[in-house]
Amino acid sequence: MSSPISRLIAATQRHHALEHATIHILNRRFPSLRVIGWSTNQGFYIHGPVSPASVGQAVAEAIARLRRGETHLAIHPRCGTNLVTSGTLVGAVAFLTMLPGTAKSRRERLPLVLLLSTLAMFLAQPLGLWVQANVTTSSDLDSDLVPEIDSRLVQGTTVHHVRLVHSAAN
Repeated sequence: MSSPISRLIAATQRHHALEHATIHILNRRFPSLRVIGWSTNQGFYIHGPVSPASVGQAVAEAIARLRRGETHLAIHPRCGTNLVTSGTLVGAVAFLTMLPGTAKSRRERLPLVLLLSTLAMFLAQPLGLWVQANVTTSSDLDSDLVPEIDSRLVQGTTVHHVRLVHSAAN
């Protein structure tokens, strides 16, 4: 049996995948649409100028397509995971490169730090996608998942909370 923490993490991973798939579908329908999203263990949020009906349709399609095996929808190139991966990798490279030595030797190593940090940024792009695919998302959706969408205007921005619950039938 899994621990409560592992169940929370697994739920967040599934919801993160569904958030990405929903955004992919919305962007396909509305190419100029700019939205942001974030996931929790109870669902996800979509912030942006899109109707609740459009979000509902996109969520339903995303669930169906992920269940059919379209796992590529779970990965998004503008995911925050990519930013965290990049920042972590570049920060670690810069820290480790500057760690030993005197202040003068660190100044002399600055070109090396810049070069290695730039290389780390290039490596971070595919690594961020790998981290999404293997750590922060899971397209293995529960079969009885039902979305409940609550939309409201918050400081001039439409915010859709997509709460994911298990149907009472199962």
